[in-house]
Formats: sequence, C-alpha cells, structure tokens
Amino acid sequence: MLDKPHVSVIIPNYNGKRFLDTCLGALARQTYPAERLEIILVDDASTDDSVDFVQGHFPHVRVLSLEHNSGLATACNHGAAIAQGEIIALLNNDTEVEPRWVEALVTALAEHPWAGAAASKMLLFDRQNVLHSAGDMMGIDGIPRNRGVWEEDRGQYDDQRVVFGGCGGAVAYRREVWEALNGFDEDLFMYLEDVDLAWRMQLRGWGTVFAPEARVYHHLSATGGGPLASYYTGRNTIWVIVKNMPAPLLRRYWKAIVGGQVRIARDALRAWRGEAARARLRGQIAGLLGIPRIIKKRRAVQATRTIDIEHLDALLVRV
Repeated sequence: MLDKPHVSVIIPNYNGKRFLDTCLGALARQTYPAERLEIILVDDASTDDSVDFVQGHFPHVRVLSLEHNSGLATACNHGAAIAQGEIIALLNNDTEVEPRWVEALVTALAEHPWAGAAASKMLLFDRQNVLHSAGDMMGIDGIPRNRGVWEEDRGQYDDQRVVFGGCGGAVAYRREVWEALNGFDEDLFMYLEDVDLAWRMQLRGWGTVFAPEARVYHHLSATGGGPLASYYTGRNTIWVIVKNMPAPLLRRYWKAIVGGQVRIARDALRAWRGEAARARLRGQIAGLLGIPRIIKKRRAVQATRTIDIEHLDALLVRV
C-alpha cells in the first residue's frame, strides 16, 4: 500500500455547508489507503458556519480559512500550496464521489505516463445515469464543450481516453505539472480556470486522460451559476482564447472564433430581459477591454509551446 502515491484532494468552499456532509462523507468511504489520502477544504470566507461544521464532524479534514473571498482559482492555488500529495485532485463541494474515485484517477495517471491530468466521469446528482462531462473538449471556435453532456451514460465514451482537459469540478493533476504551470490563473477568478490550465498543459505537451471509472455525481451550479457564471464565462472565454490559442490556429479559425462570439452576443441580446443574458454581454465587453493586458500573458505562454501545431489542431472539435 505504501508505494501508492500520496493524493491531496482540495475542495474549494464558499457557503456550501449544506453539501459538505455528502461530499466529505463520500471521501471518507474511499477504497484508497487512508494514510495516503489528504483532504483539504479551502474556505473562501464563508458566512454559513462551514468551517465549524467541518471541524466538528470531519476532524481529519485540513481546513484552510481565507480572510477574504478571493475566487475559486485562488482558493485552489492556496490549497495546492499547502498540499503534501504527489497528485493534486480538485473536487467541487457540491459533489458525491463513488468509493473508487481516487483509486481510478491514480490508476489512470499510472497507466498513461503522457497525461498530466486525469478527468472524471461526471454525472448529474439527481439523474445519475445522465452525463454532465466525459472529459472536456475544445472547439475550433475556442469554446470548450463538455463531452457527452445531457446524454444517457451507456459507456459510449469509456474507450475514448484522450480528451482536451478535465472539468475542474473533479480532476486530478500530477504535482510536477501543476507546479511547472503555476496552477490556476488567478486573474480568471472563477470559471474556465480549468480550461486555461488544459490549454497550457497541451501547449507544453502534457495531455489529459479520461478515467471513466472515476465516477462523481454533481449538483449543477449549486454554489455558482446565474448572472455570476454568465459574466465570468463571457469574459474568460475571450481571455483564454487570446492567451492560449497559437497564432497559426488563430489565423486558421478566426472566422469560427469571431462567429462564436457573435452568436453568443446575439443570443444574449434576444434574451435581454434576463439578468444572466445581460451579464454575459457585460462579460464579453470586459473580455474585449482586457485584451491588452492578456496579450502580455500570451507572450509568456506561447514562448513555452513545445507541441506541434498539427497535433494540437487534431485535438480540436470541428463545429
């Protein structure tokens, strides 16, 4: 047992007390050796007594309390900074993992040395035969997609192990990869921080393997969603494209990229009375206004690229 890698599971939490009994209880039932498993809850200045609840009911969980709400990306980075594991696993607080979840992620990484990350099979909490994500894919328009979303899980993706990235709600990273890339980009605050990291992994030649046995049930947008999600998704989609897509692909697919953003804006305008639609437009505007600052980051990221453009292009989904 002791030759198994040490795994640190990091759970960012903001006012998620109502989910923590289910989430932490499932982690307590893992088949993975307890002495090789560390659970860290990073509380992002909650006001719902989450910290007291965890300390009282799950004393084995390490709790890191942040003084100010800093966003999911920063919370995960803080958790990783104190983690002792060779593998860094991120898990949303509004999830319930199956007993072999950790074991399956570790096995997938061990069997696929080319992979810097392992993606879970995420299913809906209230319809546990319906997929939320069988790994993340990336379109030529720069818009990420959850593979298999809303489909009944019939094992149709279980043999298709290569994916673009893993959903940050339930994903494991090799520590050396996480540290080489400096974790999540905290300027993104929340949403698409996992997609940004997947891009930077791919550019450096690290892929992501899908681990279908790592099953997790997820409440959709239970601690986020709505206008907040719409704003940051609108903004961060543009920033992630500008920062990460290599120039040859930008030249090749600029029409699809622009078309995708126009389509999103048009749909938001049609639903203008909805608060989320207006937030999405504000996010797109903020994304465009922030491009000069992101260009500086782009130079640093593109300078690290080692992967062949055609190999990267082959990973993109035609839309």
